Amino acid sequence: MDVLGVDACGKQGWVGIRLTDGAYAGALVDLRLESLVARAGDVDAVAVDMPLGLVERGWRAADLAAKALLGVRRHSLFLVAPRTAWQEQHYTAAADRCQELTGNRLTQQTWALRPKLLEARACWLADGRTHEVHPELSFRALADGVPPAYAKKTWRGQNLRRALLAEAGIVLPDEIGEADRVPVDDVLDAAAAAWSAHRIALGTAKRLPETPERDAEGRPVEIRY
Repeated sequence: MDVLGVDACGKQGWVGIRLTDGAYAGALVDLRLESLVARAGDVDAVAVDMPLGLVERGWRAADLAAKALLGVRRHSLFLVAPRTAWQEQHYTAAADRCQELTGNRLTQQTWALRPKLLEARACWLADGRTHEVHPELSFRALADGVPPAYAKKTWRGQNLRRALLAEAGIVLPDEIGEADRVPVDDVLDAAAAAWSAHRIALGTAKRLPETPERDAEGRPVEIRY
C-alpha cells in the first residue's frame, strides 16, 4: 500500500513524504501540488496539510473541534474563513466578507495562504484520493492523545516528533534527497500527514467532526488523522 503526505513549504512549493506499507519510501519536492502528486505515482491516498472543504457561513466545525483536542498546540490551527471570502481578489475585501459571515476579520497571515489553499482545493475537488489533515492532530494521535509539549520549530519539539514517527515505523533518513533543503518542521509535518494517509487508506483514520458539514460541492468538510 502506497500513500503520500504533503505539506506546503513556502517558495519551494510542496514537500511530500511517501510511505509503502507504513514505512518511509522517499521524499519529493515540487512547486506545484498537482505535479508532486503525479510524480508520486499510483498512491492509494494523499493527505494534505491545508484547508480543503469550505463552508458558506461561520467557522468550520472541524477547526473548532480540532482546537478543543489540541490543547497547548491549539494555536497551530487557524480558523478557516467561509468559501466566498477566498474568492475575493484583495485582502481588504476578503476580511470584510469574513467579518460579515463570521463576526471576525480574516488575518493577513491567514490570507497569505490563499494561493496554496486554492491550489490544494482544486486538487481535492479533482481527485477523490485527496484528504485534509493537520499534523498536530496526527502527532497527538501518535502520542496516545497527548498534544506535543514543545512547538514544532524548537529543538525538543522536532526531536519529539521525529521519535514519535520512528516509533510508528516511519524512520526518516539523515539524508532525504530532494527535501534536504526544506525546513525540518515541514518535512516532519509531511511525514505525519503520510502516517494519517496510511490510516485513511486502511480505513482506520478518525475524522473531525464525526458528522461533517458539507462543502458547496457536496464534499465533506473534515480533518482526518
